[in-house]
Amino acid sequence: MLKPKRLRPGDTVAVVSLSSGTLGEKEYIHKYYLAKERLERDYGLKVVAMPNALKGREYLADHPEARAADLMDTFRSREIRGVISAIGGDDTIRLLPYIDFDVFRRDPKIFTGFSDTTSNHFMLYKAGVMSYYGPCIMCNFAEYGSMNPYTAEMIQRTFFAPESTLEIPSAPFWHDDEDERIPWCEANMHRRKPYHPEEIGYELLQGHGAAEGELLGGCLDVFIELMGTPLWPSLEEWRGKLLFLETSEEDMSCDLLTWILRNLCAQGLFDVIAGILVGKPARRSKYEPYKAVYRRVVGFEAKRPDLPILYNVNFGHAEPIGVLPIGARVRLDADSKTLTLLESATE
Repeated sequence: MLKPKRLRPGDTVAVVSLSSGTLGEKEYIHKYYLAKERLERDYGLKVVAMPNALKGREYLADHPEARAADLMDTFRSREIRGVISAIGGDDTIRLLPYIDFDVFRRDPKIFTGFSDTTSNHFMLYKAGVMSYYGPCIMCNFAEYGSMNPYTAEMIQRTFFAPESTLEIPSAPFWHDDEDERIPWCEANMHRRKPYHPEEIGYELLQGHGAAEGELLGGCLDVFIELMGTPLWPSLEEWRGKLLFLETSEEDMSCDLLTWILRNLCAQGLFDVIAGILVGKPARRSKYEPYKAVYRRVVGFEAKRPDLPILYNVNFGHAEPIGVLPIGARVRLDADSKTLTLLESATE
């Protein structure tokens, strides 16, 4: 995998809206300016919004080619060194006809986001470029009050000061988005999210020993759109990977989770991957029910009770989140319930 260079003070990063155009709506534009101020003040970066990034929901919904043009132009630019997704949505797959994979390879640069941005990560993976399942503008860089220290530290240790090996710790706190959500509006800009002590940490659902492999995965809600397209990896490409999976705030039913996992089983993925990382569920009420689904489908139906599954990992829709470099080699130690990045996240 081609690995982007680390970010340094003075570098330019671009904001792109590759799915929903929410960032450009009048009631949410303050989130752009909050993130821009923070990135420039705290990290010494220069922030630019790509030409179509702030055009709002209706325009971007009607013009996937405009969204794709912004993405391609960030990678054509010699000045831009990082690209940050504004937010997710539900139709990034519509950009596929307008993507030039050769452009990604010519000048790899940091690209970060999660949720529907999964489709963009698979585009970069197909191009052979490492990308980062991590913070986006609206949810993280524009977190009200201040960025939580777990996310801020993981950004620093991956994008700015990469380490040759890095233990990815369980966050010491969590936020209850079901019952304590702070609505996005300018009046709430200085309200901090309530966080609670993490009492569980990483949880091992099954398996033992240590498994190593390159990270590949994303949001399960988006997998439905990716399967059967040129972006979906072949079975051989999945071989030896550490598959990471998470679910969105749409509150996926246990039935739907079961069906998607059964599809992965039918493809043969559980026979070739090295292990599974499962993100903390976006809805706390799904914490126990989802565990039962994974144990049933992977352990019993796929007959792989030996396949390590590390649960409650901090990525995706349940805050706080860290940074997972897609394509980087990671060790999952089932016995000690630890997760270690075995190479630097950036050059």
